[in-house]
Formats: sequence, C-alpha cells, structure tokens
Amino acid sequence: DWRLLSGGGRRCPSFPRWSSARDGSCCAAGPGGAGFAGEVAGPAEREQVPVLQTNNGPGLTGLITIAAHLVKQAKKDQLLGSTAEEKAVVQQWLEYRVTQVDGCSSKEDTRIILKNLNIHLEDKVYLAGNIFTLADVLMYYGLHHVMMDLTVQEKEKYLNVSRWFNHIQHYPGVRQHLSNVIFIKNRLYTNAH
Repeated sequence: DWRLLSGGGRRCPSFPRWSSARDGSCCAAGPGGAGFAGEVAGPAEREQVPVLQTNNGPGLTGLITIAAHLVKQAKKDQLLGSTAEEKAVVQQWLEYRVTQVDGCSSKEDTRIILKNLNIHLEDKVYLAGNIFTLADVLMYYGLHHVMMDLTVQEKEKYLNVSRWFNHIQHYPGVRQHLSNVIFIKNRLYTNAH
C-alpha cells in the first residue's frame, strides 16, 4: 500500500503504468487513484517534486528515484540497462530529462535541447543506443508537449528526434492517455537540416 504525493494538491509528471508480473497490479497509481498514470503535467506542475509514500519505509522523492523504484517493483530491471555502461547511459539521460528538459524555460532552450537530441539520435534507435529504457519513456513524456507544438517544418528539421519520438509513442504501453503526435511520412522540405 502506497501513495504518490505532490505539493499543493497538484499532480506530478506522468509515466505509464507497468503491471507487476506477479499480481497484475498497477505500479504507478496507489489506492484511491493517487499517482502519476493517466495525467499530464503543465509547466507549473513540472516544477513540483513528486513524492512516493510507501508503508514499507520513508517516502521517496524525485521523478528519477520514484520511476526507478517502480521499475524495480514491476520487475522490469532491463529498463534501467543491463551492463554497467548501459546503466550509466540510462542514468545520464534520466538526469538530462530532469535538469535540462524539465528546466527548459524558453524557445531557445527548447531549440538547443532538440538540436542536441537530434545529433545524439543520428545513429541510434533509442537514447541508450539499441535498447529501449526508462530514459526513452521519461524523455518521451517530457517532450510530448514540445513535439505537439512543432510545425511540420520543425519536425523535419529535427528528423532524428521525430523518428525516435514517433517510434516511442507507438511502443506498446507507452503513450497511454497522451494524444498521438502526427508525423508526415514524406518529407515536404528538402533543406530541413
């Protein structure tokens, strides 16, 4: 039995539910519906720090800590990486999500983040290389509102981010309640880079 709390009665940034293999219970929402799953945070909510209160000890604070805990509870440890190097890369991208993406306050900040991600994803399927991880899930949720607001030309300018984002939004169980971001399959602009 546990509850997810957040400051000021606001809900915190969401991520998908992972069912426990043992009992099929939902890991991202506690009794009474408290929790992340099924909710989108606006800019004010992104400033809130999520707290997970369990009956088994002290509360857990912070998006990364809570997400990693829930992944372990759901016995989906592969989402945190398999090797020491993969785990470090996943952790790096989780920290990037919290420090850079969540801290993004201007269009220029957004442009820099998209540019950096576009370069990084040039030769990768997922953020950590060739494996789907928690970093992909949380980055998807952190960028959803950004991708929704991009024009067709901007989506083409950040073609690698668009490819990655579209792949992640169609990954089973990820998109949940969020609206589908539309991408045009045929490029309209030839000098998008």
